[in-house]
Amino acid sequence: MSSPPGSGSGQPRRRVTWKPVERGLLLGDPLDVAPALLGKLLVHGERAGRIVEVEAYRGETDPASHAFRGRSARNATMFGRAGLLYVYLSYGMHWCANVVCGPEGIARAVLLRALEPVAGLDEMRAARATRRRDGRTPADRDLCRGPANLTCALGIEKVHDATDLVDGTTHAAGPVLVDDGTPSPEGAPARGPRVGISRATELEWRFWLAGSPYRS
Repeated sequence: MSSPPGSGSGQPRRRVTWKPVERGLLLGDPLDVAPALLGKLLVHGERAGRIVEVEAYRGETDPASHAFRGRSARNATMFGRAGLLYVYLSYGMHWCANVVCGPEGIARAVLLRALEPVAGLDEMRAARATRRRDGRTPADRDLCRGPANLTCALGIEKVHDATDLVDGTTHAAGPVLVDDGTPSPEGAPARGPRVGISRATELEWRFWLAGSPYRS
């Protein structure tokens, strides 16, 4: 992958060639796919962030999953092929982004919880400031901390649901994909219970890059 475009004010933009991940990486169990996504890049147009925190969800066997009670209009994308982007509305106001994984027809997904901003920071700052009541721009460390903040920063909304993150589907604001990024640090990622849920809270299915100041 070539270098990201300038991320700060006054820096020149350079054309970037992104390299989507192989679909095979996403065909496994979410407990394997989730840590494998750490260090990859979530890309939307010229905005990109390195994935530093994720959560695994196992569909019909997971009481905390949207698909625990089966297929619905809301969760249909979870049953699609590995590599689709599953976008849903949380608390009636925030979009959350998930990478669909596992075999087609069996609902599996990895929730993207936090990113380290690496490209298009000016656009991210503007997007986040627009959504804040006080109109202030959050610190760069906080631009993509939390599922709702990262989708806001990258401009990901319901229209992007079912986008194929492997074939680099292009929308009006540019391609949406998961890029190979950089290798994660050696050693196992940190892991612990998922947050923001009320069921299956004892399962340690949240993974993050230990020491990252960008995790939620």
